[in-house]
Amino acid sequence: MRHTLSKITLALLSTTALGIAFTANAQQPEAEADDIEVIQVSGIRGSLTSALAEKRYAASLVEVIQAEDIGKLPDQNLAEVLENITGIQITRSAGVGTGVQIRGTDANRTEINGVSTVGSGAGRSGIDFEDVSASIIAGVEVTKAPQAKTIEGSVGGTINLRTIRPLELTETLAAFRVQGEDSSLSTDGVKPRLSGTFGDNWENDHGKFGVVVSGSYAEQDVTAFRPRADRDNLVRSDSGLASAQSFHYLPIQFLIQDYDNFEYETKNFAGSFEWAPNSNNKFWFDAIINDQDRREESSRVQASGVSDLIGVSVPTEFETINFGSLDGVDLGSIQAALKGIIPVQSDGSDGNLRLSSDTSSRTTKSKIFRLGGEHQGDNFKVSAEISSSTSDSATPRIDTTLNFVNPNAPIGSANDNGIPFEYDLSGGALAFGIAFGAANAPAPADLLDPANYRLQAVAVANNTNENTEDAARIDLSYDLNMSIFTTLDAGYRYNKTSSVSNVVGSNVSLSSMADSPSGDMFADILTAGPDNFNAADGRTLYIKDFLLVNPELVGSDPDRVFAALADAITAHGGSKPLNTPTSSVAGFYDISESTNALYAQANFETGIFRGNLGVRYVKTDLDSTGNRSVNGDVVAETTSSDYSFVLPRINLAADVTDDVVLRAAYGKDIRRPNFSDLSSSYTFSTSPNPPVAGGNPNLKPEVVTSFDLSADWYFAEAAVVSIGYFHKTRKDVHVGQQDDPYSAPVTGYRDIVGPVCEQGGIWNPIALINVFGPVSSDVGVCVPFSSIINDTKDTTQKGIEMAFQYDLSAFEDDLGWASGFGVVANYTIQEFSGGEAVNTSASRPSQVFAASTGGTGSLNVTAVQGLLNLSENAYNFTLYYEKYGLSARMRYTWREGFRSNDFGSTSSYPWGFPVIQEDRGQLNASISYEVNDQLNIGIEAVNLTESEVSQSCVNEGALLCFQGLTDRRITFGASYRF
Repeated sequence: MRHTLSKITLALLSTTALGIAFTANAQQPEAEADDIEVIQVSGIRGSLTSALAEKRYAASLVEVIQAEDIGKLPDQNLAEVLENITGIQITRSAGVGTGVQIRGTDANRTEINGVSTVGSGAGRSGIDFEDVSASIIAGVEVTKAPQAKTIEGSVGGTINLRTIRPLELTETLAAFRVQGEDSSLSTDGVKPRLSGTFGDNWENDHGKFGVVVSGSYAEQDVTAFRPRADRDNLVRSDSGLASAQSFHYLPIQFLIQDYDNFEYETKNFAGSFEWAPNSNNKFWFDAIINDQDRREESSRVQASGVSDLIGVSVPTEFETINFGSLDGVDLGSIQAALKGIIPVQSDGSDGNLRLSSDTSSRTTKSKIFRLGGEHQGDNFKVSAEISSSTSDSATPRIDTTLNFVNPNAPIGSANDNGIPFEYDLSGGALAFGIAFGAANAPAPADLLDPANYRLQAVAVANNTNENTEDAARIDLSYDLNMSIFTTLDAGYRYNKTSSVSNVVGSNVSLSSMADSPSGDMFADILTAGPDNFNAADGRTLYIKDFLLVNPELVGSDPDRVFAALADAITAHGGSKPLNTPTSSVAGFYDISESTNALYAQANFETGIFRGNLGVRYVKTDLDSTGNRSVNGDVVAETTSSDYSFVLPRINLAADVTDDVVLRAAYGKDIRRPNFSDLSSSYTFSTSPNPPVAGGNPNLKPEVVTSFDLSADWYFAEAAVVSIGYFHKTRKDVHVGQQDDPYSAPVTGYRDIVGPVCEQGGIWNPIALINVFGPVSSDVGVCVPFSSIINDTKDTTQKGIEMAFQYDLSAFEDDLGWASGFGVVANYTIQEFSGGEAVNTSASRPSQVFAASTGGTGSLNVTAVQGLLNLSENAYNFTLYYEKYGLSARMRYTWREGFRSNDFGSTSSYPWGFPVIQEDRGQLNASISYEVNDQLNIGIEAVNLTESEVSQSCVNEGALLCFQGLTDRRITFGASYRF
C-alpha cells in the first residue's frame, strides 16, 4: 500500500510540476468565487462577524465558528464548541462532551484541514473529540449540504477542524496560555493546561514562505456518579410469596453505586508549512500529532443477589409507575418498591456486597499528514494532495471484583454471604446503603478490614485497535467563460482504509472459599474506595466505607498488581491459579476497504442566483476477516463484497437583496457501517449480563437523500435572522437488535444447557451462571445476543432550524456601556419516522406488562426502535458582553429527552428497549479581561449548576432507573501574546 501511494504521489506531483512549468510566468489572480469578505474586528464580536461573512458567501449550506483569538474557541472541549451551532446536540461521558449529533444523528464525518480522520475504535465518524485540544484549532466548519466535491460518508454533516494557515498571517504570531482546571467531584486537585502557538511568513528570491506550529499539554480529571436501580421483576398479588401485597408490584432486582473517574493526559501538536514560489503556485505540508492517555479509575459498589430475596423482602413504601404507551399499546401502570430494607436470611443468603474496580484505560496515538500543491493557470487551477491518517489505540486493564464477607452473618462454602441493605428511591435519588440498624449488620469498621474481603474475579486484557486511511486526490477547476456557468470542477480520489482489532483477555472466576484468598493476603494493593458519593446531591444514604484493589496502582504498576493477586491465590492453595485462567476470550477482525471516487461539478452565477450542480461516483471493495468457531476450533474467515453509488448534489443560493440570501440544496450521500459491525467474530464475556455482540459482514451502506431550504437575513453587521427546513429520507439504516434469552417467572433462571438456546439468546460457554441458575459457580448459560441489521423500511428525518444573532455595538452613543451586550440563539425542531426494526420486551418485563395491563402470563411488547440520541426539540441561548477590555459569555443549552444506549455499567437493553434520557439543560459561563494588549486573564465554568442526568426505562417519565451526577469544572488562567 505504501509503495502504491508513493507511485501515486510521484504522479500527482509530476502533474502539478508540469502545470507549473507550462505557465511559470503567468500572473493570474485567484478565482472570484474564492474571495471572502474580510472584516477586521477583534474579540467575540469579531469572530462572530467573520464567521457570518464566511457562511453568507459560501457555495453551500455551512455553519462556521472561528476562534476569537489564538487558542480561544468558545469552549475548551471541541464537542462543546460544536454545541453552539444550530441543529447540533452533543452527548457526554462523565460530563465531558464526546459525541456529536448533527440533525439528530451520530453518522457524521470529521476532517482536519479537509483530510479524513480515523477514530480510536470501531466507529466511522473520525477522531475522538476528547483527543484533540480546542487550543490548536482556529476554526470549525460544518457542511450540512454537501457539494459533489465533498467526500462521501455523512448523514448529518461534515465537520472540518481548521488550523491556522501560515501565508494568511499579516504579522508575526507568538502566544501562549497557562490554565488550571478544577473539578467539583474530583479529589485530585487542580490540573494544568498549557498551549502555545508561533507563526510567521517571509519572502525572498525563492518566493513567500510561512510556518505555524501549535502545541498543547493538558491534564484533566473527570468524575461522575451514576446510581442505578433495577426493578424489572414482578411480585404478583396472587403469587403466594411472603412479600406479596394486595396489588402487583415491582421489587428491587439490583442496586449499583457507580463511580466513574477518568484522568486524561493529552498532548497535541499541529504544524503547517506553506511555500508560494510565485503568485500562481503554492505548496503545503501539514502535520497533526495527538497523544492521549486516558486512565480509568472507576469503581462499582453492588448490592448483588438481592433478586433472590424478592419473596421475603417487603417494601415499606411504593410509588405508582405509569408506563405510557409503545407503538400505540397502552402499557398501563403498576406499583413499584420505593423504600425498604432487604434483610439477611438465617442461612446468610444474598444480597451480598460486591466491589469492582474498572480500569479499562485507553492510550491513543493519532497522526495526520497532508502534502500537496496547487497551480493557477490562465483559465484553470489544478491541485494535488496525498494524506495519511492513523490511530493506534491500546486499552489495557486489570479489572477485579471483591466480595465482602459479613462477619455477623452465617458463612458457607461460597465466598459471599448476606448483608442487610436499605434503599430509598424517592425524589429521584436512587439511593441505597447498608442497613446498620438491622439484624446481622456489619459494623462500619468491618468494611475497612481486609480480612473480610475475598477475591471473586480477575479480568485481564490488552485490546488494540489500529485504524488507517491513506488517500490521494487531484482536483481541477476550469474557467468556462460562459454566460451562466463560471467554472467546471472535476476530480478523482483514491483511499485505502483499514481497521484491525484484537480483543485478547483472560478471566478467572473464584466463587468458593476454597479458591478465593482473603484480602489480608494482598492488603498492600488494597485501598479505601471513594467516600464522597454524596458530594453531588448531598444524599445521606450511600455506601461510604469499602475496600477495593487500588485502580491507580493498576494504571501505574499493573505487573505488581497481577503478581500480588497471583501470589495470594497460590499461597491460599486455590485450584484456579491466575496464570492458568478458567476461561479466555479472543475477538479479532481485519477490515480492509479501497474506494475510488470521481466527481464533476459545474458552478454557475447569473443575476441573483449562484450555486453548483454535480455528481459523485463512488466504488468500494471490502474484505472482512474475523474469527469463527468451527467444530470447536477457531478459524479465520474472510468475506468479500463491493458496492457502487452515484450521488447527485445540487446547491442554489439567491441573493434576493443585499441583505437576504435564500438557499436550496438537494443531494445524496452514503454512510458505511462501523468496522465492528462488519466483523464476523463473536466476543464472549464471563459475565452473564452483557449481550454477545455479533457482526454482519454483509451489511449494506445506508443511503440518505437530503433536501434543504433556508432563508438568512443579515440585517446588520454581525447580525442575522435565519430559518431553515431539512428533510432526509434514509434507506438501509443501521439499527441494533437484541435477542434476549427466556427467564423463568419467579426464579429468573435461564437455559443452562447448551449449545443451543431454543427460547432466545445465544449460548455463552464461559459465562458464570450467577443468579440465572441453581448452581451459580458453574459456567455456561444463555445470554442476550446483539447485532446490527439494515432496516428494511425507509425512514424519514425532518426538521426546522432557527437562529438569531445580534449585538448592540451600533448604539454606543445612546447606550454607552450597555452597547457591549450581544445575543446568539438558536432552536431546532426535528422528528424521525418510519422504519421496521423493532425492540421486543425481555421475558421478565413481558410478565410485568401483562400484570400492568390487567392480564396474566406474558405480554410481549414491541416498538420500532427509532433513531438513538435524537432530541425532537433543542435550543441554545448565549448572552455575551464585550467592552472596556472585559469579555463575558454565558450559554444555556437545553435538549429534550431522547433514547440512548448509554446506561452505565450494563451493556444490555433494560426492559428490552433503549433508555430515555430525560430533558436536560446545562449552563456554561466565562469571563476574561484584557490587562493590556498582550496579557489576558480569565475564568471559565462548565456545568455551572451541576445539572444531573436522569434516565428512565420503557418511556419518558416512567420508571427512573439510572442517574448521572456530573461535576462542575472551573478553568482559570492567563494568555500572553507577544
